[in-house]
Amino acid sequence: MPSKSAIQRARKDKREGKSPSTQAGEFVREEIEHVREGKHGARSTKQAIAIGLSEARSAGVDVPAKGKAAKKSSAKKSAAKKSAAKKSSTKKSATKKSASKKAATKKTASKKTARKSSETKATRSRAATRALKKEGSAAASKRALSRQGHQAAAKRSAADRSAAAKKAARTKGAKGRSAAAKKAARTRARHSGD
Repeated sequence: MPSKSAIQRARKDKREGKSPSTQAGEFVREEIEHVREGKHGARSTKQAIAIGLSEARSAGVDVPAKGKAAKKSSAKKSAAKKSAAKKSSTKKSATKKSASKKAATKKTASKKTARKSSETKATRSRAATRALKKEGSAAASKRALSRQGHQAAAKRSAADRSAAAKKAARTKGAKGRSAAAKKAARTRARHSGD
């Protein structure tokens, strides 16, 4: 469960017009802190990031799903659209009585499934937490995060990275650009002695 402070920071980012990925970064940062504090561990840095993104989605941040999960959800959506189209094209031949009976049975069935699914969710959540507590905290180290960042950047094209840097410079503001320039100058000075 994300903390109130993370949700507030994400909402502030949204008000400032920042992207959904920036808003989700607040939840990812919090998750990394949890791993470092020892609340639970993570098998890899990617897992810690994925947990943070999942929490961001559940908190209402519009972060798109990627990979297999995205393909599954898009397939489900298209299947739902097709079935809805079929239902609308077929004629309604059921009488009012049978319709009300069906509605009543559906209600009781949905209540049962809702209860069962909530129990399942709670069980899965506990199991996941227990499994995470057995994992180590090395996934949240500075070295691991740096490696993950480099790997993610290497997968992107030079044009993508350049566009992201230009956008960052545009949205940073005068103060932010000044601070970034000073930091870059310090870094250059530190590396020039090597």
